[in-house]
Amino acid sequence: MGVAERFAANLVRARQEAGISQEELGWLASLHRTQIGILERGASRPRIDTLAKLAGALDVPVERLMEGIVWRPGTTRVGGFQAIDESTKAK
Repeated sequence: MGVAERFAANLVRARQEAGISQEELGWLASLHRTQIGILERGASRPRIDTLAKLAGALDVPVERLMEGIVWRPGTTRVGGFQAIDESTKAK
């Protein structure tokens, strides 16, 4: 499950627990009801201001909508220069 899908499941659950429709949530969060539907289908991820609006409208902490979404830093390979001994270089 990707980030958008996990967020969607969290949003649907929180909205249903609040006992409100997508349209009501949209009104409370100052968002269009179609945007709520898009987020609940996992077709899009919310911007940070949208996340704050949704959490406020649902009266839940932002963390509730982010449950199960974590960031794990990846690894990188750092490049670098290497000195080549000119005397052993193929001619």
